[in-house]
Amino acid sequence: MDGSLPDFAFELRLAALGARRIAGVDEAGRGPLAGPVVAAAVVLDPRDIPDGLNDSKCLTATRRQELHDRLMVCAEVGVGQASVAEIDEINILRASHLAMIRALAALGEVCHALIDGNMIPRGITCRAEAVVKGDGRCFSIAAASIVAKCVRDRIMVDLAQQCPGYGWETNAGYATPAHQVALRNLGATPHHRRSFAPVHNILYQEKSVSP
Repeated sequence: MDGSLPDFAFELRLAALGARRIAGVDEAGRGPLAGPVVAAAVVLDPRDIPDGLNDSKCLTATRRQELHDRLMVCAEVGVGQASVAEIDEINILRASHLAMIRALAALGEVCHALIDGNMIPRGITCRAEAVVKGDGRCFSIAAASIVAKCVRDRIMVDLAQQCPGYGWETNAGYATPAHQVALRNLGATPHHRRSFAPVHNILYQEKSVSP
């Protein structure tokens, strides 16, 4: 990125071509060792766009939550997720796309979807456009990145209460050193992604030392 901020240019271009419900779509949680992958689809009201929309990774946790709460009031939002079992069965890329499809379905009829990344998920029924690094270029995708991140973080806080010791309330399931130490010491939970190498390797080691 060149330091510029996202704007509404993608949406205005599509609106000029006749699109009326334009959704930005993004996901959170492709990289963690544990927990679901979550996607959000957001249709912004051009007359009520919150100030400060940006890639969720560029915002503090407090600011992300403030914008999430604002978006839930002023925008149309759909959220979808793919489970750990689905991630392990179909791989994380396809699971991320499945979560995006579910987020769009939760939103209802959409004229055009702006998808963060370089791929359009197979199965999207509306017109769609992939926008590389879209969360830092496009307001609607930035909004989706904020919602997806906040929803997933809240899920991981809840899971941390069920499975203490892994630090999910702070690391959100990512492979921090403390999480990897806990994984070795405590073993894998049902919420760990067994198809991911660090988890798979620990499970393999456990099996290899079993009597």
